Amino acid sequence: MLAAVRQKLGQSSRLTCRRLTTASLAGAESSSAVNSAPVSFSTQGLSKPEGPLKAVSIAQPVYIPMSSLIRPSKDDNPADRLATLDPFVFAAPIRRDILHLCVVRGSGRKIRRQKGSGMARLGDGQSPMLRGGGVAFGPRPRSFATKLPRKVIEMGMRVALSARLKERGLRVVESLDWPGNKTKNMLQRVEELGWGKTLFVSGQPDVPLGLQLASSNLRRLDTTTVQELNVYDLVKWPQVVMDVEAVEWLEKNLGKRAVVDSDGDASA
Repeated sequence: MLAAVRQKLGQSSRLTCRRLTTASLAGAESSSAVNSAPVSFSTQGLSKPEGPLKAVSIAQPVYIPMSSLIRPSKDDNPADRLATLDPFVFAAPIRRDILHLCVVRGSGRKIRRQKGSGMARLGDGQSPMLRGGGVAFGPRPRSFATKLPRKVIEMGMRVALSARLKERGLRVVESLDWPGNKTKNMLQRVEELGWGKTLFVSGQPDVPLGLQLASSNLRRLDTTTVQELNVYDLVKWPQVVMDVEAVEWLEKNLGKRAVVDSDGDASA
């Protein structure tokens, strides 16, 4: 008897809920049918699109104030000008796993504990006893570089540039031409700007001679070209100063258009 009463109550409650749901859905369908009339492309004077519509994401460009390596005049303030950066290159999502692939080879973590496993003592994964480990008494100097796919390396560059910009360690200047070759003047200017360990990246085929001579005796400064720039340099140096030509080269070779072109060539 009690089971029959419970079954009746359950059926009535389910029927009530179903009726309410049907009524609400019917009301929503009628209201949507009244409010949203079918659009006619002929009446609106529009041409009917061919094929499926594609969603295009609109990314806002990144703006940072310009800097000046040479001491500017009183009337000229380089911070009043802004450098426009490609968000695909300089605002990429931070992927620490990609940075690890591009920089680190092998971990120093001990594979298993020293005692209690019943097996022999073993250190890290670079032990020559393991398959894929280091080489015992191998030739010196030896390279621990690994071959990575080109797309992974390019993604690592974008992630490293974005991380350096997010940490406010990326500067853009008009030019890296330095008058003279005095290390003292270069050190004074870098201290005025508040730059610590700094890497200068030139977009020219060679680093300007004045900058190279003035910074060669300073351990906290280094120079390179944008063609020789790698992920390790971007991770190692807290401050990265590049000229406009270097920014244009990076946007051309790491930008979205370059990626699309390379994919098209590969598929063809």
